[in-house]
Amino acid sequence: MKPGEVLVRVSAAGINPPDWYLREGYAELPPEWRPEVAFPAIPGSDVSGVVETVADDVQGFTPGDEVFGMIRFPSYGDSHGYAEYVSAPSSDLALKPNTIDHVHAAAIPMSGLTAWQFLIGLGHDEPNPLQPDRHRPVPLAGKRVLINGAAGGVGHFAVQLAKQGGARVIAVASSRHAKFLVDLGADEFIDYTKTAPEDVVRDVDLVIDAVGGPAADRFLRTLRSGGALFPIFPLGFAGHDEAARLGVTVSATQVRSNGAQLAELGRLLASGAVRVAVDSTYPLSQAAAAHERAAAGHIQGKIVLTVDGAEPHPHRATSASQTTWPPRLTGH
Repeated sequence: MKPGEVLVRVSAAGINPPDWYLREGYAELPPEWRPEVAFPAIPGSDVSGVVETVADDVQGFTPGDEVFGMIRFPSYGDSHGYAEYVSAPSSDLALKPNTIDHVHAAAIPMSGLTAWQFLIGLGHDEPNPLQPDRHRPVPLAGKRVLINGAAGGVGHFAVQLAKQGGARVIAVASSRHAKFLVDLGADEFIDYTKTAPEDVVRDVDLVIDAVGGPAADRFLRTLRSGGALFPIFPLGFAGHDEAARLGVTVSATQVRSNGAQLAELGRLLASGAVRVAVDSTYPLSQAAAAHERAAAGHIQGKIVLTVDGAEPHPHRATSASQTTWPPRLTGH
């Protein structure tokens, strides 16, 4: 263990798209962006567990603390989250709220930080690998915000953070997620299997496209002049000229580890102001099956690997039995 690090006994690990990008040798990235990775490599960056030991120079954590975090991201095969023990920079970790179990805590870091850094605050000054300019969140109070892919990992956090910021939220997902998203605070819901949102929505201030990719340019027509489109996965987007013509800003960023921001998000989760959804859980030995579930799509929240027998409270979640935690507080 190096200076500044904490050794964590892992109870649960969240799975994220970069895990299968690594598994597939980053084939989805442009060749010039593909990192050199020494295989075999251990995927996974999101963990929740218990501190075993800390380096002599670490402050703020002691053995026995329950913590969660996104470790060394962006990284390429050296986060090692799918494991029983993992060493992590202390700056990547936050104390786990005691109102949240390890399974739900492991579902938070990458998705929660992505939504936070796109919508609330970037939290770093690193160069943007995705565009020449720094990504800048926009004010949310009083704005109309459309969120595509609203039921997924990033999307369901984006819905809640936009509402916390005072926005009116239009959530786009399939019909099976309608009640879930309304319960999280969505003001309007569009079932994309029946209605193309770009055909019926106009003059919104911000679009968060949690699906992203080449099809994200269809949302340009939903925005007012001066509005913004934030594709979470911007690779393949080809609408920059059209955006400039319409007076729309298109911006994205690379999420980065940030324990301080996780602590802020943790306070919202502890109070019940923000909740986290778990689509399904699998033991670590069935990580391949968890990836198959992810590939099947239509995820509600996150998929989590249990490492030491940890189970979600109040009951085990399956693809047909999703849970959110904490429960909505009375009057919230």
